[in-house]
Amino acid sequence: MAQFGHVSAVNLSGQNTIVNKCSTQSSWRRGCIVGQLNSISFAGSDAMGHKLRMPVAHTLTRRSNRDITPLKVVCIDYPRPELENTVNYLEAAFLSSSFHNSPRPNKPLEVVIAGAGLAGLSTAKYLADAGHKPILLEARDVLGGKVAAWKDNEGDWYETGLHIFFGAYPNIQNLFGELGINDRLQWKEHSMIFAMPNKPGEFSRFDFPEVLPAPLNGIWAILKNNEMLTWPEKVKFAIGLLPAIVGGQAYVEAQDGITVEDWMRKQGIPDRVTDEVFIAMSKALNFINPDELSMQCILIALNRFLQEKHGSKMAFLDGNPPERLCLPIVDHIESRGGQVILNSRIQNIDLNQDGSVKNFVLNNGKVIQGDAYVFATPVDILKLLVPETWKEIPYFKKLEKLVGVPVINVHIWFDRKLKNTYDHLLFSRSSLLSVYADMSVTCKEYYNPNQSMLELVFAPAEEWISRSNEEIIEATMKELAKLFPDEISADQSKAKILKYHVVKTPRSVYKTIAGSELCRPVQRSPIEGFYLAGDYTKQKYLASMEGAVLSGKLCAQAIVQDCELLAARELRKLAVASV
Repeated sequence: MAQFGHVSAVNLSGQNTIVNKCSTQSSWRRGCIVGQLNSISFAGSDAMGHKLRMPVAHTLTRRSNRDITPLKVVCIDYPRPELENTVNYLEAAFLSSSFHNSPRPNKPLEVVIAGAGLAGLSTAKYLADAGHKPILLEARDVLGGKVAAWKDNEGDWYETGLHIFFGAYPNIQNLFGELGINDRLQWKEHSMIFAMPNKPGEFSRFDFPEVLPAPLNGIWAILKNNEMLTWPEKVKFAIGLLPAIVGGQAYVEAQDGITVEDWMRKQGIPDRVTDEVFIAMSKALNFINPDELSMQCILIALNRFLQEKHGSKMAFLDGNPPERLCLPIVDHIESRGGQVILNSRIQNIDLNQDGSVKNFVLNNGKVIQGDAYVFATPVDILKLLVPETWKEIPYFKKLEKLVGVPVINVHIWFDRKLKNTYDHLLFSRSSLLSVYADMSVTCKEYYNPNQSMLELVFAPAEEWISRSNEEIIEATMKELAKLFPDEISADQSKAKILKYHVVKTPRSVYKTIAGSELCRPVQRSPIEGFYLAGDYTKQKYLASMEGAVLSGKLCAQAIVQDCELLAARELRKLAVASV
């Protein structure tokens, strides 16, 4: 049976007096306690996002332990779930092994890849495994794309998003294993925890029992929860899902053209089911509400979470993504002869007379040539750089309907340890906030026993992306006052903000609105030698980290399959050049 994990807050006893010296430089790291926290420090770049430090006067005081209650927070991670025998994991492992087992090329292809997010890193990693030489170009000075993070002047990390690794992510789980970094995932208890807007400060849980197989563990979790849905609502919801259960994958794919809200009403499911469960789920999946999200997205998620025993089990990375996840991929690529080059923004795609790619031109004027080319950037960046002669080709023309969704990620450092939280991801069920976590508890590198750092996803963000950081923080604090009524007030008369970072991503993952599935391109383009990777490209895990990694593997697979064709193409070019 899996070991139970917990977070305990214990008052340290004793009659000694504590001398505190708190300042703007030490209040977070030291937490107004004697001694310094041991932490891992990584080099990084401070870019993107904004911060504000709240002034804290220098003080020298003597307090008894009645006035200050230091906390000792003990976080026990759950064991890694048994994922290796699931069909999806084995399928992903087989795809990974195909690169190692493919015939070694007589002359490795040099493949130029734009974008060092998870899609580009994955493409380069598996091409290197197949014996080729990827040249990975990243426009910014930080790895990760949508999982990028930066270190501020005080050594604290802030991220592009709150990233959760599910058991139902087989390609990512394989990737961690292939890199030998499985121990960097901190697995949490198998639960989904929702805030209760009508009961400020309270939560409702869906607990998945370890003793039951899928989908019984998920059904049990739903049936045992009586706080969010009534029994009549559960029955109507179950009946509404019958067509999806009976129709299988064909039915799921056919629901792309209808929104979650319309599908629920069509199936006779009460609106309260959408309000209580699927608003939060829609925002967590794609940062938009059920009146826009394609029902296909929800059904795919439900299928993954309910059909695999550990599918909905969650893990946090034990530190910042660029260092703890992306850098091991880079080391792997470079150990096999590949290159990863930062600060290399693509300015233009030059074409040959036949319309194929001649080279990539960088902002600094440098020209990068290869045997094949991959764009692994967000779809909005690709659309800006598509050559004019390609724009009327149906493959590229349909990209016009794919648009990235705006996302805001908020980090707030407080002057105290918040008690009304968990060592887990929390669904806020707020009109402005999607999910949040106390990262000072859930993540080893961000651990602090005396103060909390909340990381929150502000969504939907379309109406807020152009607003000031001060307005965003003010609105966030009002929502937090509902989640922590005894600890947080909007005017900061209770917990006070030490500092914050607001990271705005005007165009993040593609917006999975109804009807978008038909616009998603396959990885092999109609332009010989040009390929795409990214979560918006065709793969079965939609807009997610898993989708990005799988898209990179599929892109690499297409290039490996085309290896002889691409090699012959280069020979033809050399022959023409010699003539």
